[in-house]
Amino acid sequence: MLYNPEKDRSYDKTSWRAVGYFNLYRFLVAALFVSLIWIWELPDPLGDLDYFIFTVSAHVYLFSVFFYGVFFHFQQSYFRLQVTVLVLADILLLSLMMYASGGLSSGFGMLLIIAVAGGSLLTADKLSFLFAAVASISVLIQEIYIDFIQFAYTPNYIHGGFLGITFFTVAWLGYILARRVQVSEALAQQRAFDIEGLSRLNEQIVQRLQSGIIVLDNKYGVRLMNAAARRLLGLKAVPDQTPLERLTPELTEKLDRWLYHGGDRIFVFKSPGSGIDLQVSLTRLRKETKFGILIFLEDMAQLRQRAQHIKLASLGRLAASIAHEVRNPLGAISHAGQLLSETGEEYRGDDRLLQIILDQSQRVNAIIENVQKISRRETAMPQEIMIADWLDEFCTEFAEQHLLERDAITAIVEPRSLSIRMDATQLHQVLWNLAENAMRYSRDKPLVDIRCTIKQETERPVIDVIDTGPGISDEVKEHLFEPFFTSDSRGSGLGLYIARELCEANQASLDLYSSSGSGSCFRISLAHVERKHNLF
Repeated sequence: MLYNPEKDRSYDKTSWRAVGYFNLYRFLVAALFVSLIWIWELPDPLGDLDYFIFTVSAHVYLFSVFFYGVFFHFQQSYFRLQVTVLVLADILLLSLMMYASGGLSSGFGMLLIIAVAGGSLLTADKLSFLFAAVASISVLIQEIYIDFIQFAYTPNYIHGGFLGITFFTVAWLGYILARRVQVSEALAQQRAFDIEGLSRLNEQIVQRLQSGIIVLDNKYGVRLMNAAARRLLGLKAVPDQTPLERLTPELTEKLDRWLYHGGDRIFVFKSPGSGIDLQVSLTRLRKETKFGILIFLEDMAQLRQRAQHIKLASLGRLAASIAHEVRNPLGAISHAGQLLSETGEEYRGDDRLLQIILDQSQRVNAIIENVQKISRRETAMPQEIMIADWLDEFCTEFAEQHLLERDAITAIVEPRSLSIRMDATQLHQVLWNLAENAMRYSRDKPLVDIRCTIKQETERPVIDVIDTGPGISDEVKEHLFEPFFTSDSRGSGLGLYIARELCEANQASLDLYSSSGSGSCFRISLAHVERKHNLF
C-alpha cells in the first residue's frame, strides 16, 4: 500500500513550510510560461508541435498553483496525499508541455527532474520511486506517440532511457537525503526535549535550594532569582531583567566594589529588607555567555548552626576530659573543706578562708555542669508555640521560683494570637537565663519586662527582654557573648553564651538590642513560623 494516512501525523510545520516553498517555485515557472503566451513571444521550441495543448497546459498549471495555495492555507492535513497529488499533477502537465514543444529536445526533462526531486525530498518515502516511474513512463509514452503518430519529429529513445535512469537516480538520492534529514530532525527534536526537560529540572532544583541564588546579566539585570534569595532579601515577585540596584542598592554597591575596586568576593551583608545576616559569595561567569555574575546567599544563622555542631562535638570531648580530670580532685577538696568545718574550734582555723574554699569549689563545679550541658544538649525540635499563653505560664513560674510578686515580671504580646516556632524547652532555658540577668541588675519594677511582637520589615517574630538596670559599658559589650567572660564574680560566664547557642540551634539569633543608663534590652529574633527547621 503506497499511501498510509497514519504517516501524515509525523510531519511538522517545517515540512508544510517546505511544501509552500515548492509551490512558490511552481508559481514562478507557470507564471513565466503564461506571461510568454500572453505577450505572443513564445521562444522556440515552446508550443511548436501543438500550441493549443501547450497553452491549455500552462494555464491549468498556473491555476493548480493558485488552487493548491488556497487549499494549503485552509487545510493543512493529509501531507503525503497532498504532496503526491501535487507532484503527479506536475509530471502530467510538464509532460504535456514537453510533448507540445516537440519532445525531449525541448529541455522540459530538467523540469521533470526537479519535480521528481522535490517529491522525493518532501515525502522521504518510497513514493519517490512512484514519481520516478510515472515520469519515465510519461516520457516513454510521448516518444512512442511521436514515433508512430507525429512523423514531423524524430523520437530519441536513448535520450528517454537516460532521462528515466536520471529520474530513478534522483528519486533514490532524494529519498536517502530526506531520510537522513528526518533522522537528524528527530534527533535534534529529541535533544531539544531533553534540554528543555533538564532546564525545567534545573529550575526546580534551583528554586528548592535553601541557599539563595541570583544570576545577573552583564548589565546587572536579574535573569534568575530563586525563592530562597527572595526570602533572604525580603523581596516579593521579581520580574525578569529587573535591575539589581532597584531591588537592593547596598548589594549592588558591594558588587561594584568587588568588580572595579578590589573588594572582597565573600563578605557578610545584612539585608535591609529582611534583617537577616547573609554571607554573600560572588562569581564572575564566562564572558561569552549572556550571564555575567552569579551570587550565592547563605543565611548566617544556618552557617552558625552548622559550625555549632562542630563546636559541640569538640566541647563534648572537652567536657568529658574536664569531668574526669577536674571533678575528682575538686570533690576531694570540697570534702576536705567540709570535714575541716566539722572539727573543733582548736583545729578549725580561719572560717573565712574555709568558706572561700567551699564557695570556689561550688563555682568550679557549676562551670563543669554548664559545659556538660552544652555537650549533652539534644538536637532542637522546633514546634509552633502560642507565645501569649506560654509567656503567662513562664512569668508565673519565674515569680514563684524567685519569691517575687507577680507584677515584678510582665509579658506583653502583640498580637495575642501570635505564634512562634522554636524548641519549647530551649526557649524556656534562654528566657530563664535572660530574666535572671535582668532581675539581678534591675532597680525598679518591673524587674523583668518581656515583649513579643512581629517586626514589620522582616515579618519575623522578636522577643525583647528588658531590664531597668544601669546599662552595659562599651568594654563589656565587646565580650558579652564570649564563653567564660563575666563581670560578676559569682557567675560562670557561660549563661549568655549558652543562650545564644540555643537560639542559633533554632535558626534564631540573640543580640544586645539596646543599652543605656535606664536599662538594657536583649532581643531574640526568631525564624518565620512558616519556615521549616533544617537539621545538619
